[in-house]
Amino acid sequence: MSEKNNLLPSGLPRIESLEMRGIVKKFPGVLANDHVDFDVQAGEIHALLGENGAGKSTLMKILYGLYQPEEGEILLNGERIEIHSPTDSINHGIGMIHQHFMLVDNVTVAENVALGLKSSKGMRLDLDVVSARIRELADKYHLQVNPNAIISKLAVGERQRVEIVKALYRGAALLVLDEPTAVLTPQEVDDLFVIFKQMAADGHALIFISHKLNEIFALTHRVTVLRDGKLIGTVNTSDVTKADLANMMVGREVLLTRDRQPRETGEARLVLENVNAFNDDGQSVLKNISFEVRSGEIVGVAGVSGNGQRPLAEAIAGLQKVENGRVLMAGSDVTNFTPAQMFDTGLSYIPEERMHDGCIKNFSVAENAILQDYVRPPFSKGIFLNFKAIASHAQELIESFNVKTPSQETLIKNLSGGNIQKLILARELAREPHVLIAAQPTRGVDIGATEYIHGQLLRQRAAGLATLLISEDLDEVKAMSDRIVVLYGGEIMGIVKSDEVTIAQLGLMMAGERADEVFAA
Repeated sequence: MSEKNNLLPSGLPRIESLEMRGIVKKFPGVLANDHVDFDVQAGEIHALLGENGAGKSTLMKILYGLYQPEEGEILLNGERIEIHSPTDSINHGIGMIHQHFMLVDNVTVAENVALGLKSSKGMRLDLDVVSARIRELADKYHLQVNPNAIISKLAVGERQRVEIVKALYRGAALLVLDEPTAVLTPQEVDDLFVIFKQMAADGHALIFISHKLNEIFALTHRVTVLRDGKLIGTVNTSDVTKADLANMMVGREVLLTRDRQPRETGEARLVLENVNAFNDDGQSVLKNISFEVRSGEIVGVAGVSGNGQRPLAEAIAGLQKVENGRVLMAGSDVTNFTPAQMFDTGLSYIPEERMHDGCIKNFSVAENAILQDYVRPPFSKGIFLNFKAIASHAQELIESFNVKTPSQETLIKNLSGGNIQKLILARELAREPHVLIAAQPTRGVDIGATEYIHGQLLRQRAAGLATLLISEDLDEVKAMSDRIVVLYGGEIMGIVKSDEVTIAQLGLMMAGERADEVFAA
């Protein structure tokens, strides 16, 4: 092969192939990777798929030099290499785009890209050189990145493009993409996929980690599935179905479609009237929010992360002050009630940050099962806890909601994300609420636990519960909701029936277009 063919269009050295053979990684009591084989070729987008705890992240952390394997080898273009640190990985042309952006907000794009690199001008900054190279890379891959822009002023999709440029600038011919679409609108996802496909066409090798099967089929050439640390198989994406991949991940048939039967709704259980709220800096986070959730109805809230979803949930739950407007539960004004008062009115709340707001990680499963109710009978009498009643209640939740735990005395931090989420759901539903706020109920949860959580929410809908479902997963919102409230910048862009709107139309509203403009187009 000629020297020219050994280079990517960006001028970077090409990686023809990368292989991981017989990778073994152990942690105390856990075999995270059990003789796993994985490979990716130049020009390929290869998906890595599996449930939580399957070993995906561990395998990629080994490739990126963050972990060292007990056994196995890594081959680059057929030759064995040693990767002891991320620096080694970068020097071999391997880059990683993290799910959570690794950018400094108050400096420019060029300064972020140059951070940690040697200057070509010795002691002087060479931002002009950096900016010129950024423009060159941005032009080649249609990334639309301004080197002089301040990161904090950029939209989420623009920040994602900066992360890609940063990796390319450092010489990445192989990119590991860790949930790169988690906070993007459908239109931004489409734009990003065009970029990824162009990179693959130009000879880059891409490893794509995602739990969204639609994305796997839209983007990738091959899929490798891990389960319980073992390699289940590598298949051509075009040769399998979503059901096939789900079965490989879980080891059983998985229900991928949600049977949301039409039903008559009842009375309005939750009503918001012109609700406004501000953050600690005096900035408006909710602007004249008005909608209702009725008995037997799931109302979804869609929006790109940071557009008012969390303040909305917290304003209802008593954690965010409502500046003006009203919140009503079953016709009674509960505006600015405390969280304890809201729970007493019949509200249950699954917060989006389960480890920060939904549980106490150093408490046991049983203790977390009674977090709000420990001061009430039968769990306490005066200052004394009734440990027998607590144990009985915890065991009932564990069995009824299929929470996988060694025992109810296990610290909750030692459970998988899906099992923690199931326990929180069990705890909140066990209180027999009139209204449930479910914020990001399946974020970071594997396909098996997601199936279970969705089934529980639909069963509660059938039983008459009024549910406000807040999610950044548009497929989830559309499949589960009867009506959808779309937020942008703390304002409602539209309230639409789920069956009468497309994903593309929701994406336009999430980007700031009002419903009347979207449907008039």
